[in-house]
Amino acid sequence: MTIVAVTKQRKNMKEIDDSYTMDGTVDCRGHPADRQHTGNWFAGTIILVNQGLATLAFFGVGVNLVLFLTRVLGQNNADAANEVSKWTGTVYIFSLVGAFLSDSYWGRFKTCAIFQIIFAMGLASLSLSSYLFLIRPKGCGDRTTQCGKHSSMEIGLFYLSTYLVALGYGGYQPNIATLGADQFDDEYPKEAHSKVAFFSYFYLAMNIGSLFSNTLLGYIEDGGMWALGFWASAGSAFSALVLFLAGTPRYRHFKPSGNPVARFCQVFVAAVRKWKTEMTLDDELYEGEDEKECSANGGRKILHTKGLEFLDRAAYVKSNDCSDHENGQYNLWHLCPIKQVEEVKCILRLLPIWLCTIIYSVVFTQMASLFVEQGAAMKTTISNFRIPAASMSSFDILSVAAFVFIYRRVLDPIVSRMRKTGSGGLSELHRMGIGLIIAVLAMISAGIVECYRLKYAKDCTHCRASSPSTLSIFWQVPQYVLIGASEVFMYVGQLEFFNAQAPDGLKSFGSALCMTSISLGNYVSSLLVTIVMKISTEDHMPGWIPGNLNKGHLDRFFFLLAALTMIDLIVYIGCAKWYQGIKREGKFEDDDNQDEFKV
Repeated sequence: MTIVAVTKQRKNMKEIDDSYTMDGTVDCRGHPADRQHTGNWFAGTIILVNQGLATLAFFGVGVNLVLFLTRVLGQNNADAANEVSKWTGTVYIFSLVGAFLSDSYWGRFKTCAIFQIIFAMGLASLSLSSYLFLIRPKGCGDRTTQCGKHSSMEIGLFYLSTYLVALGYGGYQPNIATLGADQFDDEYPKEAHSKVAFFSYFYLAMNIGSLFSNTLLGYIEDGGMWALGFWASAGSAFSALVLFLAGTPRYRHFKPSGNPVARFCQVFVAAVRKWKTEMTLDDELYEGEDEKECSANGGRKILHTKGLEFLDRAAYVKSNDCSDHENGQYNLWHLCPIKQVEEVKCILRLLPIWLCTIIYSVVFTQMASLFVEQGAAMKTTISNFRIPAASMSSFDILSVAAFVFIYRRVLDPIVSRMRKTGSGGLSELHRMGIGLIIAVLAMISAGIVECYRLKYAKDCTHCRASSPSTLSIFWQVPQYVLIGASEVFMYVGQLEFFNAQAPDGLKSFGSALCMTSISLGNYVSSLLVTIVMKISTEDHMPGWIPGNLNKGHLDRFFFLLAALTMIDLIVYIGCAKWYQGIKREGKFEDDDNQDEFKV
């Protein structure tokens, strides 16, 4: 009878344990998160819809901002392009600000809510100022009607509004992806599988939102109805905010873990203080005064890993460290817990992988620049209907949607069965490598299309702009489809990778790394174009990318990007083979769960 009672008691205790998450998340009241009443796909779906609405609102402004600057504010093409580049770069810089505040002090939910409010306010201000001050006379800013001049105060209000939009969306973006991932407990098999799927659907939601912006809102704004387009964006942002706040009781949260900059500095200072200290493999490292500190800081325990041994000195207890032991704690500038040391190791190991993603972002940015210029120099009419060159990006979005389905429903199960493992198909690092390979094929495809475009181009030696080629713009479809396929493997894999491998207290920073790679990709692309033009321009040669593309060699630039991406792939393989994944103390912690790149 006693044995039966003990067995029943253990069974009841296991049921109680399984009813709560095991990754350290809490509910909105700070209690351990109940698996049945928080998180999972109910909360995840709210976040996906929120992301789609917010993306629609953001690109409703961004997709035609350069046209607004030229048609409404009267700027020339070069100045408008520079303003849009600075604005776009600022969006991604603000993502680091949002990630820092989220991981350090506010937590992901509060950070998302605050920056979404700023985002909606910026869009409302932009809509109101455009309607009252900038769109004068009414209906101006289309292809024919010029707008009047504006005062410095009116233009200043416009820029204040647009940079509020940049601040709001930039600070919100890395945190909403991470908050969505927090809704799935990766220590529980069913939810761990759903967490992997979430990132694919998250990226799909972004693309669906941008599809509506590029088509519906783009058409409205191109016709001169700027205020209506901006008000539609503001309404979408407000709807996203209301929906997000409505889901408050169902979200799971990680507690913020404090300023990571101070923690990182403490590790480096403590390690430098002991740089002459001799250590052996048998030396025990300081694990912290209280095992509960991990959960108190909102994170799981990180196990010690080999490599970067110099940093281990920060956790090595010397005799004089005991003199710093006050009020039950050591001086963290002299001695750091091994969890704190491993946080620094994790970030340092992520950086080489992150650097290898920047060249891919250079390829990705061509879709919004040189692909459009190439398309504009091709045959863009079917009967009497003109196809805007920028609208070809719709094929990229459709490709993303198709390949998300193909990967999730076809490729991943097949690879999983071939590997005979229950941990899924391709790892994040494998998928990022495949994304680079497809990016090479996309650039080769673009280069080949450009070769044929030049072959069929009409000769116009005195034209400043490119005279249209007789080659149809639909020959660009393969390069857009390949870019979309590469996004599914690279950007979705990147989101998963940085979320999985970043410490629990720095996951928003991990998501921000994805956005900063896109930002740096824009800057590197601009720098690369400048260098190429300076080298290729001679007395009788206009360079590879002149105003009249028929006189240039855009194909050579695409082939150059293909070569650079191939070199980047080789470097990436080396970095991925060297990479050592984070090790957490958890239910499913084993060697197979570590993300390694094996050729």
